Amino acid sequence: MTETLSRYRFLFEELVKRDFKKKYKRTVLGMGWSMLMPLLTLLVMKLVFGQFFGRNIDHFTTYIFCGNVIFCWFSESSGLGMRSLFGNAAIFSKVNVPKYLFLLSGSVQTLINFLLTMLVFLFFCWLDDVTFTWRFVMLAYPVATMLVFNIGIGLVLSALYVFFRDMDYIWGVATQLLMYGSAIFYSVDGMSPKAQMVFACNPVYRHIAYFREVVLGGAVPDLETHLTLACFALVALAVGAFMYKHYNTRFLYYV
Repeated sequence: MTETLSRYRFLFEELVKRDFKKKYKRTVLGMGWSMLMPLLTLLVMKLVFGQFFGRNIDHFTTYIFCGNVIFCWFSESSGLGMRSLFGNAAIFSKVNVPKYLFLLSGSVQTLINFLLTMLVFLFFCWLDDVTFTWRFVMLAYPVATMLVFNIGIGLVLSALYVFFRDMDYIWGVATQLLMYGSAIFYSVDGMSPKAQMVFACNPVYRHIAYFREVVLGGAVPDLETHLTLACFALVALAVGAFMYKHYNTRFLYYV
C-alpha cells in the first residue's frame, strides 16, 4: 500500500483537496464548521441531558465532549467512506487506479477535521479546570486505532453500498442506535455487569472510555484495553481489505 500511495501521490493529494473544497463550497465559515458543529452538538446535549445526568458526573461538559468528538469523527468518516466508491465511479470506471485511494482521501479529510476539533476540546478542558498531565500524550493511541478502524469500516460500507443502495438508510439507523449505545451523555458505572459487557463490545464506546480515563481519570488504561482497541481496528481493516480484494472486479458492473 505504501508503494501504491507513493506512486499515486499526486492523485491522492488532489483527491484530499477536492474533498475539502467540495465539503465547504459556498459556506461562509468554511473549515470553521469542522469545529463549530461538534460545539453546537455539545451545547444541545448539555442543555438536554445536563439536568438528568450532569449532577452525578464530574466535569460533565468535558465528559460529553470526550464522547461527542469521537462519535462525530466516526460518524463523519463512516458516512463519507460509504459513499466514496460509488461517488467516484466516473473516475475509476475510466482510469485504472486503486479504488481504496478514494476512501483514504476521505479518511484523511475527516482526520484533519478531528484534529482541529481536538484543539477546541483541549481548550474546553482548560476552561473546565481539567488537570493536564503527560498522560494526554497517550491519546495518540486511540486516535491511531480509531483511524484504522474508520478506514476498515469505510471499506466494508463502501463495498456494500455499491451492491445495496439500502445501506444508506440502514447505516443511518445503525449510526443513531450506536450513538445512544456509546454512553456519550450518561455513565455505565451503575449498570449491571452484563450491560457493561455489552458496552465493552462497542468499539466506539471503548475509544470514548479510553479518552475519559486519560482526560478525566488522569490514568493510562491497562494493557487489555490497548490490545482490544488494536484488535477492533485490525479486524475491521482485514474484513474491509478482504471485501475489496474479493469484489474488486465486480464493482464496475454495479456503479
